[in-house]
Amino acid sequence: MARLFRESRRDSSHSSSSNGFLPPAAAASSSSALPSPFPDLGVPLTAADLREAAYEVLVAASRTTGGKPLTYIPQSASGAAAPASPASSASSVSSASLQRSLTSAAASKMKKALGLRSSASSKGVGSPGSGGKAAGPPRRPATVGELMRVQMRVSEPADARIRRGLLRIAASQLGRRAESMVLPLEFLQQFKASDFPDPQEYEAWRSRNLKLLEAGLLLHPFVPLNKSDSSAQRLRQIIRGAYDRPLETGKNSESMQSLRTSVMSLAGRSHDGTSDGCHWADGFPLNLHLYQMLVEACFDNDEGTVVDEIDEVMELLKKTWVILGINEMLHNLCFTWALFNHFVMSGQVDIELLSAAENQLAEVAKDAKTTKDPNYCKVLSSTLSSIMGWTEKRLLAYHETFNTSNIESMQGIVSIGVSAARVLVEDISHEYRRRRKEETDVARSRVETYIRSSLRTAFAQRMEEADSKRSSRNPTPVLSILAKDIGDLAIKEKKLYSPILKTWHPLASGVAVATLHSCYRNELKQFVAGLTELTPDTVQVLKSADKLEKDLVNIAVEDSVDSDDGGKSLIREMPPYEAENAIANLVKVWIKERVDRLKGWVDRNLKQETWNPGANRENFAPSSVEMLRVIGETLDAFFELPIPMHPALLPDLTTGLDRSLQLYVSKAKSGCGTRNSFMPQLPPLTRCEVGSKLLFKKKEKPQNLQVRVSQNGTTNGNDPLGLPQLCVRLNTLQYVRGELENLEKKIKTCLRNVESAQADITDGLDIKFELCQAACQEGIQQICETTAYKVTFYDLGQVLWDTLYIGDTATNRVEVLLRELDPVLETISGMVHNKVRNRAITALMKATFDGFLLVLLAGGPLRAFTRQDSQIIEDDFRALRDLYLADGDGLPEELVDKASSQVKNVLPLFRADSESLIERFKRMMVESNRSASKNRLPLPPTTGHWSPNEPNTVLRVLCYRSDETATKFLKKTYNLPKKI
Repeated sequence: MARLFRESRRDSSHSSSSNGFLPPAAAASSSSALPSPFPDLGVPLTAADLREAAYEVLVAASRTTGGKPLTYIPQSASGAAAPASPASSASSVSSASLQRSLTSAAASKMKKALGLRSSASSKGVGSPGSGGKAAGPPRRPATVGELMRVQMRVSEPADARIRRGLLRIAASQLGRRAESMVLPLEFLQQFKASDFPDPQEYEAWRSRNLKLLEAGLLLHPFVPLNKSDSSAQRLRQIIRGAYDRPLETGKNSESMQSLRTSVMSLAGRSHDGTSDGCHWADGFPLNLHLYQMLVEACFDNDEGTVVDEIDEVMELLKKTWVILGINEMLHNLCFTWALFNHFVMSGQVDIELLSAAENQLAEVAKDAKTTKDPNYCKVLSSTLSSIMGWTEKRLLAYHETFNTSNIESMQGIVSIGVSAARVLVEDISHEYRRRRKEETDVARSRVETYIRSSLRTAFAQRMEEADSKRSSRNPTPVLSILAKDIGDLAIKEKKLYSPILKTWHPLASGVAVATLHSCYRNELKQFVAGLTELTPDTVQVLKSADKLEKDLVNIAVEDSVDSDDGGKSLIREMPPYEAENAIANLVKVWIKERVDRLKGWVDRNLKQETWNPGANRENFAPSSVEMLRVIGETLDAFFELPIPMHPALLPDLTTGLDRSLQLYVSKAKSGCGTRNSFMPQLPPLTRCEVGSKLLFKKKEKPQNLQVRVSQNGTTNGNDPLGLPQLCVRLNTLQYVRGELENLEKKIKTCLRNVESAQADITDGLDIKFELCQAACQEGIQQICETTAYKVTFYDLGQVLWDTLYIGDTATNRVEVLLRELDPVLETISGMVHNKVRNRAITALMKATFDGFLLVLLAGGPLRAFTRQDSQIIEDDFRALRDLYLADGDGLPEELVDKASSQVKNVLPLFRADSESLIERFKRMMVESNRSASKNRLPLPPTTGHWSPNEPNTVLRVLCYRSDETATKFLKKTYNLPKKI
């Protein structure tokens, strides 16, 4: 089908050298005529030649000249393509058609059928010699014959000569029918040079008749010629010779006799072999060229409108059908072409002619279904292709062709173009007949092609205009300008053009906006592909694109509400621009850059952070203040971005900021170590030497427990792990954690103020910096424990390990440790934020309790306890516990009780006698080990979970029991040494 339309457009642009369609007043028309759709004749016959020949046929077929009838009586032509009107008897011939008086301009039946209005009064026509302009008032032709002469621009002398010639022919061939004559041959014999004003006119006339004979009998004969036909060869020689030297046309001349013999031999041939008349003007396409000249007489020479006497004129034209081999189908086709051609020549303003052509084309469409005659189909295809080519040239860019001033002609032009396409496809296209089962809607398909083509052309023009509009005074981005222009174009399409096009395509508006959507999408796609950063111009373009898309989709949805699929096919044709996605992607890039920059800032600044307690009154790190300031600025910058989707992209930003804060917190605690960094390594198990306390020498240096420290810091003020510095780290994490709530409030406030926010945008919104919250919680706990264990096992190691209960238990009691803990507690209380102060002191309390218990259970061979020492130990622990209670001003009692429960559970073991401890130990070992027996006990592992029900705890109490029973048991059972 597409191939057929391409060929039709190509054929319509082909011009013929024999333009037989120029109306008499073509020079006065506002537009030139269309090229002829009929095949070239192959002989140089001008429009004037064809027009005069056609007039000769008309006069001959009308059987009368001047005011008197001819003396022969024509009969109906049997077997003709379409019968001529019956002839009147000789007594009534005086009222023949050419002599019919034009006394009124009554309403024409044919005009009414074509939808044409009759003129208010008949219009006079100037004499042909004056080119249609009379000196005085125009004179109205009195008869149809005179009207035809004037319409066909035949001068009165030429008309008189033709009639005179027909009289001579009739006198010499009495009773012979006009269709049985070869008029050019007869005229050549009847006229001499003396019958013309000058020799040149005679030669032109003689040459025309010879060319007619050549065209009608040699080039386009009614019956195809055989190559061996001697008559054709002889006629060809005679005609060629006549061009070189004048032909003797006397009745008895040899050359004339030879010409007549050849002509009559060729003209007398018929398809069935019977002689039914002379065929000299009914060969294709000569007959169409001649008949079209007669059809042109139906149109006023000056105005190009159909004459009011169209009914009478048509009666005359039908009389020529038998001579020209014209039938109703060919007449309908020729008349359709003439109506359309005159509409074109009117400058496309005579809508009545267009409507008449459309009505006549409906008859052509009916005819096309009834015949497959190859000649008819050929001329039908050529004619309709020319019509369709002209209409499509305008409809494929109808935005350039039609506007509010001429929009009323669009309906007719679309209608006739679609009708022509339908006939071409459905009645001529073999491809269509093969695919008929596929339900091809030709009209809808063509209109959709017009819509898409015209909108693409209009889009390209708007693109150029948008580019020219941008200037220093108008810095709006081109695609933003284009988006507005395309939106206006879509509205114009919907209001002006779609109501017309919906006649053939119910989704005209939808197809139009889908096409515009696709065109803009291609431009936007290129624009987005080149984006690298978020700029105001970028956001403006993408917001304009988003608005345009919503407008176009709304039009498509409205247009397709009543369609079978509810517009789904159109919507599928409009994949989203995803302008918001493009903006979102750019914003995400912006967020990533800001977050990466913040992370780099964290790395650099924490390397320089000294955790100096004197940096500010609040005792937290200045880097935390600076970091939160940068985060605040980042939030401000984000909410100042001219984007429509702050709420949607906010989680990306808060997640990035949360991770940056988490990084800060992680690095702030990462250099502190953990509680295990300061936990001592337990010494090997030993047994006491009874009486070892009395043998202890003062010169003997105590063997302290080895403490694992990951950093070799000093205790001076520059120690990053000094107690003040650790307090600053602790305060810093608390400060960051406290500021998270302020950040959340700031975000909600900004969110309410952005342009795209809804009234209830923050209702139910849960903005949490969960990663940072968790990191702060974990970091505070870690630093509290690290501080506590560092103070206990590192800073106070000399007191705890070198003094407490070394040698004589009663001599080296807990008071020394309590004195050292006082300034530590004072520092913590004075520096640490009140919200985490108790946590820090609680951690210290747990660490000192652990240290106290570790001295009792893993204090090394320099410590030994008797049952009597248990009271001293209990009193010392009570003093240590009271330190944290501080007479009610310290930690809550329940908290202290909970932390001291482990020690309280273990202390009764020191009061028990050795025998009961040994039995207790054996029983637990047998219960926990199936392979064990009371005589053979494995060494229980050290779990660190001290408990009276844990074998290793009971064993350690025995190891530090200054008692013969305990020592012998340990010697016998495990062979433990007395010294390390």
